[in-house]
Amino acid sequence: MDYFTVIKERRSVRKYKENTPVERSVVEEILRDAQLAPSWKNSQTARYYVVMGEEKLKSVKANCLMEYNQKNCQFAPVLIVTTYVKNVAGFEKDGTPTNEFGNGWGAYDLGLQNENLVLSARARGLDTLVMGIRKADKLREELSIPEDEDVVSVISLGYRDIEPQMPKRKDLSEIAKFF
Repeated sequence: MDYFTVIKERRSVRKYKENTPVERSVVEEILRDAQLAPSWKNSQTARYYVVMGEEKLKSVKANCLMEYNQKNCQFAPVLIVTTYVKNVAGFEKDGTPTNEFGNGWGAYDLGLQNENLVLSARARGLDTLVMGIRKADKLREELSIPEDEDVVSVISLGYRDIEPQMPKRKDLSEIAKFF
Protein backbone atom coordinates (compact mmCIF):
# COMPACT_ATOMS: atom_id res chain seq x y z
CA MET A 1 0.00 0.00 0.00
CA ASP A 2 1.29 3.48 -0.91
CA TYR A 3 2.54 5.55 2.08
CA PHE A 4 0.10 8.42 1.50
CA THR A 5 -2.80 5.99 1.28
CA VAL A 6 -1.67 4.39 4.54
CA ILE A 7 -1.61 7.67 6.48
CA LYS A 8 -4.95 8.73 5.04
CA GLU A 9 -6.67 5.37 5.75
CA ARG A 10 -5.33 4.82 9.27
CA ARG A 11 -8.11 5.07 11.85
CA SER A 12 -8.59 4.31 15.51
CA VAL A 13 -10.69 1.15 15.29
CA ARG A 14 -13.06 0.20 18.09
CA LYS A 15 -14.54 -2.97 16.62
CA TYR A 16 -12.54 -5.94 15.37
CA LYS A 17 -13.54 -9.05 13.44
CA GLU A 18 -14.30 -11.94 15.75
CA ASN A 19 -12.19 -15.12 15.49
CA THR A 20 -9.67 -13.55 13.11
CA PRO A 21 -6.17 -14.11 14.49
CA VAL A 22 -3.00 -12.26 13.54
CA GLU A 23 0.11 -14.34 12.91
CA ARG A 24 3.02 -13.79 15.29
CA SER A 25 5.35 -13.29 12.31
CA VAL A 26 3.20 -10.33 11.18
CA VAL A 27 3.33 -8.78 14.66
CA GLU A 28 7.11 -9.23 14.66
CA GLU A 29 7.38 -7.43 11.29
CA ILE A 30 5.26 -4.57 12.63
CA LEU A 31 7.48 -4.26 15.72
CA ARG A 32 10.63 -4.29 13.55
CA ASP A 33 9.11 -1.41 11.57
CA ALA A 34 8.41 0.40 14.84
CA GLN A 35 12.08 0.07 15.78
CA LEU A 36 13.13 2.02 12.68
CA ALA A 37 11.92 5.30 14.23
CA PRO A 38 14.57 7.69 15.52
CA SER A 39 15.36 7.87 19.23
CA TRP A 40 17.37 10.17 21.49
CA LYS A 41 21.05 9.42 20.83
CA ASN A 42 19.89 6.05 19.44
CA SER A 43 18.96 5.03 22.99
CA GLN A 44 16.11 2.74 21.81
CA THR A 45 14.30 2.72 25.15
CA ALA A 46 10.88 1.61 23.84
CA ARG A 47 9.65 -1.78 25.06
CA TYR A 48 6.69 -3.86 23.88
CA TYR A 49 4.76 -6.50 25.80
CA VAL A 50 2.74 -8.46 23.25
CA VAL A 51 -0.31 -10.32 24.52
CA MET A 52 -1.63 -12.94 22.10
CA GLY A 53 -2.35 -16.06 24.15
CA GLU A 54 -6.06 -16.60 24.70
CA GLU A 55 -6.02 -16.83 28.51
CA LYS A 56 -3.58 -13.95 29.02
CA LEU A 57 -5.53 -11.82 26.53
CA LYS A 58 -8.77 -12.41 28.47
CA SER A 59 -7.05 -11.60 31.74
CA VAL A 60 -5.40 -8.39 30.53
CA LYS A 61 -8.62 -7.16 28.92
CA ALA A 62 -10.67 -7.90 32.04
CA ASN A 63 -8.20 -6.72 34.69
CA CYS A 64 -6.10 -4.00 33.08
CA LEU A 65 -8.45 -2.02 30.84
CA MET A 66 -11.34 0.26 31.68
CA GLU A 67 -14.79 -1.10 30.83
CA TYR A 68 -15.28 1.00 27.68
CA ASN A 69 -11.89 -0.09 26.33
CA GLN A 70 -12.72 -3.71 27.13
CA LYS A 71 -15.66 -3.23 24.77
CA ASN A 72 -13.57 -1.34 22.19
CA CYS A 73 -11.10 -4.19 21.85
CA GLN A 74 -13.40 -7.09 22.70
CA PHE A 75 -12.42 -9.17 19.66
CA ALA A 76 -8.92 -7.77 19.11
CA PRO A 77 -6.60 -10.79 18.89
CA VAL A 78 -3.51 -8.84 20.00
CA LEU A 79 -2.77 -6.26 22.68
CA ILE A 80 0.58 -4.51 22.73
CA VAL A 81 1.53 -2.77 25.97
CA THR A 82 4.04 0.00 25.33
CA THR A 83 6.63 1.25 27.80
CA TYR A 84 9.97 3.03 27.80
CA VAL A 85 12.99 2.70 30.06
CA LYS A 86 13.14 5.75 32.35
CA ASN A 87 16.10 8.06 32.88
CA VAL A 88 17.96 7.19 29.67
CA ALA A 89 16.60 9.24 26.76
CA GLY A 90 17.06 12.94 27.59
CA PHE A 91 19.75 12.31 30.19
CA GLU A 92 23.53 12.59 30.32
CA LYS A 93 25.67 9.61 31.32
CA ASP A 94 25.93 10.99 34.87
CA GLY A 95 22.13 10.90 35.18
CA THR A 96 21.40 14.62 34.89
CA PRO A 97 18.71 15.71 32.45
CA THR A 98 20.10 17.20 29.24
CA ASN A 99 17.29 19.77 29.15
CA GLU A 100 14.04 20.59 30.94
CA PHE A 101 12.12 17.81 29.17
CA GLY A 102 13.89 14.92 30.96
CA ASN A 103 11.90 11.69 30.72
CA GLY A 104 9.62 13.36 28.22
CA TRP A 105 12.15 12.29 25.59
CA GLY A 106 11.54 8.62 26.38
CA ALA A 107 7.80 9.15 25.91
CA TYR A 108 8.44 11.18 22.74
CA ASP A 109 10.64 8.45 21.27
CA LEU A 110 8.03 5.82 22.13
CA GLY A 111 5.41 7.95 20.36
CA LEU A 112 7.56 8.03 17.23
CA GLN A 113 7.90 4.25 17.33
CA ASN A 114 4.19 3.79 18.00
CA GLU A 115 3.35 5.89 14.94
CA ASN A 116 5.54 3.56 12.87
CA LEU A 117 3.71 0.64 14.50
CA VAL A 118 0.20 1.84 13.64
CA LEU A 119 1.18 2.80 10.08
CA SER A 120 2.92 -0.54 9.53
CA ALA A 121 -0.20 -2.32 10.78
CA ARG A 122 -2.43 -0.36 8.37
CA ALA A 123 -0.05 -1.08 5.47
CA ARG A 124 -0.60 -4.78 6.20
CA GLY A 125 -4.39 -4.45 6.29
CA LEU A 126 -4.58 -4.40 10.10
CA ASP A 127 -5.90 -1.71 12.39
CA THR A 128 -5.16 -0.38 15.85
CA LEU A 129 -6.52 1.59 18.77
CA VAL A 130 -4.06 3.37 21.06
CA MET A 131 -5.46 3.37 24.60
CA GLY A 132 -3.85 5.71 27.11
CA ILE A 133 -6.48 5.15 29.78
CA ARG A 134 -5.43 1.85 31.35
CA LYS A 135 -4.52 0.39 34.72
CA ALA A 136 -0.73 0.73 34.70
CA ASP A 137 -0.18 -1.01 38.05
CA LYS A 138 -2.28 -4.01 36.98
CA LEU A 139 -0.43 -4.20 33.64
CA ARG A 140 2.91 -4.03 35.45
CA GLU A 141 1.84 -6.91 37.71
CA GLU A 142 0.18 -9.03 34.99
CA LEU A 143 3.09 -8.75 32.54
CA SER A 144 6.03 -8.45 34.98
CA ILE A 145 6.98 -4.99 33.72
CA PRO A 146 9.99 -3.71 35.69
CA GLU A 147 9.80 -0.54 37.79
CA ASP A 148 12.42 1.21 35.66
CA GLU A 149 9.90 1.37 32.79
CA ASP A 150 6.94 3.73 32.48
CA VAL A 151 3.77 2.13 31.13
CA VAL A 152 2.39 4.46 28.45
CA SER A 153 -0.32 2.77 26.41
CA VAL A 154 -2.05 -0.37 25.26
CA ILE A 155 -2.48 -0.79 21.51
CA SER A 156 -5.11 -3.20 20.25
CA LEU A 157 -4.32 -4.84 16.92
CA GLY A 158 -6.57 -6.77 14.56
CA TYR A 159 -8.76 -6.66 11.48
CA ARG A 160 -11.44 -3.96 11.48
CA ASP A 161 -15.10 -4.91 11.48
CA ILE A 162 -16.24 -1.32 10.85
CA GLU A 163 -15.33 1.51 8.49
CA PRO A 164 -14.75 4.47 10.81
CA GLN A 165 -14.90 7.95 9.31
CA MET A 166 -12.01 10.36 9.76
CA PRO A 167 -12.86 13.01 12.34
CA LYS A 168 -12.58 16.60 11.16
CA ARG A 169 -9.08 17.99 11.39
CA LYS A 170 -8.26 21.55 12.38
CA ASP A 171 -7.34 23.96 9.65
CA LEU A 172 -3.60 24.25 9.12
CA SER A 173 -3.77 27.95 10.05
CA GLU A 174 -4.88 26.90 13.56
CA ILE A 175 -1.91 24.65 14.23
CA ALA A 176 1.04 26.04 12.25
CA LYS A 177 2.87 29.38 12.15
CA PHE A 178 5.19 30.10 9.28
CA PHE A 179 8.03 32.63 9.75
